Amino acid sequence: MSYLLRVQLPDRPGSLGALALALGSVGADIISLDVVERYSDYAVDDLVVEMAPGSLPDTLITAAERLEGVSVDSIRPYADMLDTHRELELIDQVAMASSDRIQVLVDGAPSVLRVGWAAVVAEGPHGTYLVATSSGAPETRPKELPWMPLKKPLMLDQEADWVPGPWKDMATSLVASPLGQKEMALVLGRPGGPDFRPSEVARLGYLAGIIGTILL
Repeated sequence: MSYLLRVQLPDRPGSLGALALALGSVGADIISLDVVERYSDYAVDDLVVEMAPGSLPDTLITAAERLEGVSVDSIRPYADMLDTHRELELIDQVAMASSDRIQVLVDGAPSVLRVGWAAVVAEGPHGTYLVATSSGAPETRPKELPWMPLKKPLMLDQEADWVPGPWKDMATSLVASPLGQKEMALVLGRPGGPDFRPSEVARLGYLAGIIGTILL
């Protein structure tokens, strides 16, 4: 069983090694590491951790947080394929698709950007409308998107009036980016959090910008 663990830890030599030893003490192996953000005194990392069947994920949190200065932002099951070139493969898949490139994008974005679901929305003469969604996207749709048209990638207020009640109930963190043109946007949802970091918003903006040129 694999889990995606987001942790904050001191940005000093030996911190990651100590964390690996702590997780190993409860039978967990780190099989992938992504640095989400780095500050002057601490870092935020995403770890894909593998545990034996039947092991309790709570033991990961307990083991990690025994270390001074380490805190766990979130933990959730991880079933996607590991790939250090995720963005490049998604760009290639969209570029090579013979049809319905937007659907290819939303199907691939959740695993690439480690979110629960993705959707593309657009603004037309009669208001905003849904273009495509990934599996796992909520059935309840917003009646309006007051932040459209979008000029730059940004985190969306998950408690705003336009957010459907079921999204709020699931504490869904939201982010969006223009997709080639300001009338179209890629929206990502992460039910249960954690909140998107500024570096993740920037990463989404770069990816959406490149793919947007392909869709034009």
